[in-house]
Amino acid sequence: MLPILATQTSWRLRTLDRARAEDLVRAHRLHPSLAALLAARGILEHERVVEHLDPKLGSLHDPALLPGMRAATARLARAIEGGETILVHGDYDVDGVTGTTLLMRLFALVGARAHWHIPNRFTDGYAFGPHSIARAQSVGASVVISVDNGTSSLETIRELAALGIDTIVTDHHEPPESGELPPAVAIINPKLASSQYPFRELCGGAVAFKLAWGLAVELSGSQRVRPELRDFLVEAMAYVAIATVCDVVPLVSENRILARYGLRALESSKNPGLRALLDVAKISGQRLEADDVAFKIGPRINASGRLGSAHKAVELMLATDPNEARRAANELDLLNEERKRIELGVLGHALRAAEPFADREQHPVLIVAGEGWHQGVVGIVAARLVERFERPAVVIGLDGASGRGSARSVPGFSILEALHGGKAHTRRYGGHEQAAGLELETQHLELFRSAVCARAKELLGGVEFPAREILIDQELPFVQLDEELMRQIDRLRPFGEQNDRPVFLSCGLRLAEEPRIVGADKTHLQVQFRSGAKVLKGMAFGMAARAGELVKGENIHAVYSPKWNTFRGETKLEIELIDFRTGPRPAL
Repeated sequence: MLPILATQTSWRLRTLDRARAEDLVRAHRLHPSLAALLAARGILEHERVVEHLDPKLGSLHDPALLPGMRAATARLARAIEGGETILVHGDYDVDGVTGTTLLMRLFALVGARAHWHIPNRFTDGYAFGPHSIARAQSVGASVVISVDNGTSSLETIRELAALGIDTIVTDHHEPPESGELPPAVAIINPKLASSQYPFRELCGGAVAFKLAWGLAVELSGSQRVRPELRDFLVEAMAYVAIATVCDVVPLVSENRILARYGLRALESSKNPGLRALLDVAKISGQRLEADDVAFKIGPRINASGRLGSAHKAVELMLATDPNEARRAANELDLLNEERKRIELGVLGHALRAAEPFADREQHPVLIVAGEGWHQGVVGIVAARLVERFERPAVVIGLDGASGRGSARSVPGFSILEALHGGKAHTRRYGGHEQAAGLELETQHLELFRSAVCARAKELLGGVEFPAREILIDQELPFVQLDEELMRQIDRLRPFGEQNDRPVFLSCGLRLAEEPRIVGADKTHLQVQFRSGAKVLKGMAFGMAARAGELVKGENIHAVYSPKWNTFRGETKLEIELIDFRTGPRPAL
């Protein structure tokens, strides 16, 4: 068994300016704990507090502020009026699938002639390529719209232009390091160097939504969008919420608005595909949280693209017949179970392959590869390795003379910058700070590993990645955790990247009853803690092996997040245990 290389998890309390927190209590009439949460996270200014606690649709930025938007909507309006054929070119992940679906549904609503294309992960690779040209020609497209890709697709877009086919790029990935952009009619990407858009962290699905909104304005002839198009845009926010959560972009500012209203749109959606997806995930009829999307919706959509073609996911999203939608959703559910099985197998191989690279100083980026590793799960396996070894990881599935891989990183370290160091040894690569993809020739693997690790050492400047640290928002007496405080905490939802669930520390707790090992695989722990007369139940996921550390009568210091748990129609306040210590009170 490969040893865990990081030191013991440390706990750290967020720095809190108590005077500023008290100011928030007075100015906004907030619960003191909620004010402390906002203050500890740096949300202090009046406008930011109001925006965070009560985000409004009216605060969304005008899509016309995005680079290329006016050129794109003018070209699409002309294509629709002239009966030209439009090809929507997505990608095989959640971001690409939802953005493709959104645009296709809009084009159906306005009577446009449109087709869609999603590359096959194994035969076509990522983004644009010869398959893109072939598909555009086969449907007779004169306009191609990319979703979640295209900013770096210089050669293919040049070829399309030479054939008289206009390309509109909607994307959110970083532009090429060279700065050279493809000859598209428009490139709508908030990360372009020329962009003046106020928020650069939109996901690909959100950029596609902005194009849909911009086109609705263009077709309406004014900022006051026609009623049927306005209703569509509100409903389509369900797709944006799925993409925003699953692409792990920061849930702050505009993304927070899109996710919050999009989750409500998803709850109430009458779209047969979305309803079938909620049903198969067993989350219909309940208030949806970001975690429901991240762990129940996203994996099922992704399973189609990971194991072959994402066509089944798009077909589900576009289904108009409930029976057809249910069949497609059940197929995705089965594919997701198969994905889990394959993922476990590749993870086992990857852990063994990691053994020679245990030296964190020499290998600050863990790069492993294996023949026959399923390329549809290498990204998930890379994320698992990051969790295990607390350093960036690249996992490459080899297929004879070549390989395709995915990279994941730790907070604060750009894996894309590290990959720049190995660019001479790749066929192509791209992505962003926390996630990237690449292709290379097998014979260049060792050179690639050495070059990426050398670049990572430069970026780190001799400093190792820190051991895992749990950031605690505040210490809270257990008796103060009640339903009223939880209702106040609900104002911070949805939780996600850069808007984490509140994490509390309560000291001097005792066991109310013996912990129970639960779960189909017996890896989880069910606990009940008490402090005086206060008793709360909790779950400690993945902590079954630590059951012996919890002894009745001993002091327990618990780090946890509070949560609602609904079971058989009854909703109760519980906790999700993150970590614990026993014995003397910990020094922080």
